[in-house]
Amino acid sequence: MISLTSPVETRAHGWSAGLKLFLLCAATMVLFSVEALPWHLGFLACCLTLYSMPGRQFLLTGVRRLWVLWPFVLLIVLWHFFTGNLEGGLVIVLRMITAVGLANLVTMTTRLSDMMSVVRWLTRPLRALGVKTQRIEIAIALVVRFTPVLAGKGQLLAMAWRARAVKRVGWRIITPFAVLAIDDAEHVAEALRARGGV
Repeated sequence: MISLTSPVETRAHGWSAGLKLFLLCAATMVLFSVEALPWHLGFLACCLTLYSMPGRQFLLTGVRRLWVLWPFVLLIVLWHFFTGNLEGGLVIVLRMITAVGLANLVTMTTRLSDMMSVVRWLTRPLRALGVKTQRIEIAIALVVRFTPVLAGKGQLLAMAWRARAVKRVGWRIITPFAVLAIDDAEHVAEALRARGGV
């Protein structure tokens, strides 16, 4: 999941978070059970149709969020091209884009608090075994919340590199990106500690 709730109101905003997460799980199982390329082209077309139904702004926002997948797409396609299995690589790419797109669709139409309510309900049996489920809930919420934040900071670092250097952006921004991520993690840890921790 790589996005936060969309400001564009859709019908799916009123659906139960549990129902949407169940449908997402079912759709992902179907994606991984099918290997034929034409089917995956159809699945991606259905995903894009779901994005386009609320309007152009929602579609563009969703597609923009999926753009962060391009390095993985390039790597997978190149690897399968050189190993002589381009069709298999395209199936993996289409499956990945569709799965992430559907997950992103859920986060765009579901409040984080509603998703955490579902997680709290699902982990309730673990409390009887002495597991502190609050840590699981906070970990999931932080991943959902900070993935788009870190992606945005990565894009800003890449833009800063292009403005100051002739060479292409590459591995050189990994170190400053890691430092930014660690710095954010320390700030979040301090904020949690100041509020009583978990």
